[in-house]
Amino acid sequence: MGAIHECHLKEDKEAHPLKHLHGLNFGQLLPANKHLIMQLDLTPDGYVERIPIDRRPYFSEMRHAIRDAMPEGFEEQISYGMIGYVVPHELYPAGYHCKPELPLPFVSIANQKNFFGFYHMGLYANEDLMNWFKAECAQRELPKLDMGKSCLRFKKWRELPLGLLSELLAKMSVGDWIECYEQNLKR
Repeated sequence: MGAIHECHLKEDKEAHPLKHLHGLNFGQLLPANKHLIMQLDLTPDGYVERIPIDRRPYFSEMRHAIRDAMPEGFEEQISYGMIGYVVPHELYPAGYHCKPELPLPFVSIANQKNFFGFYHMGLYANEDLMNWFKAECAQRELPKLDMGKSCLRFKKWRELPLGLLSELLAKMSVGDWIECYEQNLKR
């Protein structure tokens, strides 16, 4: 598994929770400070409140489906400027290898300017899980995936396969994710 790459915010002056910082190049911030700026006074509920009103109900539905399907032990919080589901330090004291002061990330969801993003680190780290997911998408005749290493981008709300995403989440417990993470970290 490669290092988890930070997602760069796409600037949307009207919707972005830090719109007063418009024009600031987040890529030039010191890496040690970037996550602090992204999380400044932002809660998951606050994140949703800052989403444009026409997209908010769809994002909220995705968030609720994910929270309902998330295995026990993961915690919802702001992680890298998105709503994240993480393994808390109480369960995994080592934290994330790139920034041990942060909890181990697992899944994140984001409202980007042109898409809804679903980021699942287990897909990136577990080839069997990725193969299962791709096979299920094909079997269910879903639209072609717009996918990065761990990111699924959905440009239209109706493209979001909430049932399949819920099944995907149920396939990896906190213990499974820690074991997978540690195995990949040792490579």
